[in-house]
Order: sequence, then C-alpha cells, then structure tokens
Amino acid sequence: MLLTNIRNRIRHLFYPGSRRYWEQRYACGGDSGVGSGGELAAYKADILNTFVQQQQITSVVELGCGDGRQLQLAQYPRYIGLDIATSAVKRCKTMFSEDPGKAFEVYVPDQFVPDRFQAELAISLEVIFHLTEERLYRLYMQHLFQVSSRWVIIFSSDEAEKGRSMFPHFRQRHFSADVPEGWVLEQRIENPHRDRSVSDFFIFKKVGRV
Repeated sequence: MLLTNIRNRIRHLFYPGSRRYWEQRYACGGDSGVGSGGELAAYKADILNTFVQQQQITSVVELGCGDGRQLQLAQYPRYIGLDIATSAVKRCKTMFSEDPGKAFEVYVPDQFVPDRFQAELAISLEVIFHLTEERLYRLYMQHLFQVSSRWVIIFSSDEAEKGRSMFPHFRQRHFSADVPEGWVLEQRIENPHRDRSVSDFFIFKKVGRV
C-alpha cells in the first residue's frame, strides 16, 4: 500500500496537464488506449453507425478524435475530427489522407469558434474523464453542445471522482449535471463491456428538433 501511494504521488507530481500529456503521448508513438481498438471499439462503432443510419445523419463532428483507430470503423457521410494534441491530428490526416469526407483540425479551447464546425451530430468518446483541469472541462462541455444542431452522443462515465485518481490523466466527472439548457437526455445505453470500460452511451437531443 505504501509503495502504491508513493507511485501515485510521483505520477501526479510529474503530470504536465491534459494538453501536454496527450501531445507527449502521441508524439512518442502512444495511442488513445484500449478503448480505441478491439471488441470495445467494435461495440462503439456498432452503436454509432446504427444511430447515424437510423437518424439519417449527414454530418458528424468529434471533439477528441485521438489516434484515429476508432474512426476506421465508422460509417459517417461527412466527418470533422478535432483534438487538442497536434500529433494526433497529424496522425489522423496521414491515416485518412485519401478520404475526402474526413477533415481534421487542432482543437484550441481558448480560440475555438463553434460556428466553423457545425454538424448534425457531435460525439465525445471517452474524452471527458481525461479533461483534468476544471476550466478546460467547462469549455469543452460548452463547445461540444455548441457545434451540434440536433444530437450529442457521449461515451463516458457519469460519476464524480471519489478521492484522488490513481492516474493523474484520469478524473471521472458527473458531466450530465453540466449539460447546457436546451438539451434533453433521450437515451442511456449501458455498456456490456464493463470489464474494459467504465463508460456508458448518453444520447442527448436538442429541444424542439425532430
């Protein structure tokens, strides 16, 4: 227990913050984590592709596209991927260089203009609990709902962190309490792969839209 506590303190001591952590991770060849590949990625893709087809979605914007592995399974007519890590955006541009239906840009919260990235559906896949700074989290939640004209789908946990997280880049949040006015929770889909992820799907609909 003592050794574990010491390791945790060292991790937190040298944690550079969300943006630098993910930039360093991707720049050094790291990936978005276990959730972007394998069975869990296939599960997420099935939920999202089915929704896009059923609702006849023509445009999707993702805040936190990561390394692009999850996107390889997606079936979106038009897609814009945004990420806070420049190295992740460069990787995605290379990966999908021959796909004219996909575009990628660096997400700079303090300079972000939501009107430039409007889509019918905005998605956030296991990003919220990696936004460890309060200000960054608040900006992200505003922007996520501002870029969508109809739907927002979030794949995340919805419980506040109890105590200090073992990993400094991971902080669970009760995000549903911070959803802007004008949006309603249409559906929550419980994740059958609880051994791999703490997240569930939350589908929000803009009030007054059909």
